[in-house]
Amino acid sequence: MNRILVIHGHPHEEGTTARLARAYAEGAAAQGAQVETLWLGRLAFDPILHRGFLAPQALEPDLLMAQELILWAEHLVLVFPVWWGGWPALLKGFVDRVFLPGFAFRYREGGGLWDRLLKGRSARLLVTSDAPTFWDRLVNRHAAVHQMRQATLKFCGIRPVAVTRFGGVRRASGEQQQAWEEKARALGARLA
Repeated sequence: MNRILVIHGHPHEEGTTARLARAYAEGAAAQGAQVETLWLGRLAFDPILHRGFLAPQALEPDLLMAQELILWAEHLVLVFPVWWGGWPALLKGFVDRVFLPGFAFRYREGGGLWDRLLKGRSARLLVTSDAPTFWDRLVNRHAAVHQMRQATLKFCGIRPVAVTRFGGVRRASGEQQQAWEEKARALGARLA
């Protein structure tokens, strides 16, 4: 993969998810990949899809740019924490506003089928949680990951979607955090 888009889905640019996003991007770039990073906390947009798909809602310039980057990319990397068993509101609002009919998918007339307009791309999720990974699986059944992988990315034609989880963030030592960053860097280098 030569064109990689890293999407950082946490509103803050410091902390574990930001370090993982940077490490992945560095690993891929070091192997010659073209890498762009979208820091969602920097984008200016209304995260609410006010009328759903019932009426068009003009896209802000930052969202138009995000769509261009998604179309440019061969591989998407979404880096986000699990909050309350789901995604941060900023990431949810971004997906609601960007992955629209006519861009990410198109319903076919007269039936329940749809066209996946983002075919030809793959993705990786780098997902953090304060809870240990086994707890997220047992209690939440990895709901945030399932929603992103199945109900969003694969619905739009993006596959395969690989997942790397980092659990127990709140209690992780500096050495553990460093090991996670190295793992993210190696994943980026391997893909490139």
